[in-house]
Amino acid sequence: MNQQKLTGHCYCGAVKFEINGESDWVGHCHCESCRRQSGSVMTTFAGFKLAQLNFTGVMPKRTITDDGVTRSFCGECGSPVSYEYKNRPDEIHMQLGLFDDLEKLVPQDHSFLEEKVSWLHADEHLPESKWESSSQD
Repeated sequence: MNQQKLTGHCYCGAVKFEINGESDWVGHCHCESCRRQSGSVMTTFAGFKLAQLNFTGVMPKRTITDDGVTRSFCGECGSPVSYEYKNRPDEIHMQLGLFDDLEKLVPQDHSFLEEKVSWLHADEHLPESKWESSSQD
């Protein structure tokens, strides 16, 4: 059986990665911190086990916030790369827009709909995820 390999890179191509295997989930996040970090009204992530990920280019820069969130980004072009949370140490959430083949990663749900901007209408048919509020992306 062939195991799926996913690849991707940042805007400038300095940060590159490969992921072996399937994603655990793919979903849209509407929380304020993701909006501010990405500069977009929502962010879409694909969640994986950390062990599935291999950076093949330049390692991304990292910033850690007081609430236990680590976000990574390209130090050259500034593209957001990933999200990690201290209470889920074996997981990494990769920014969906960085993947080379987006057709393999279809969003399944929404997180933090209570923080969604009122005028945004995107994938309303998808359910809300069951994330605890303390695990905010």
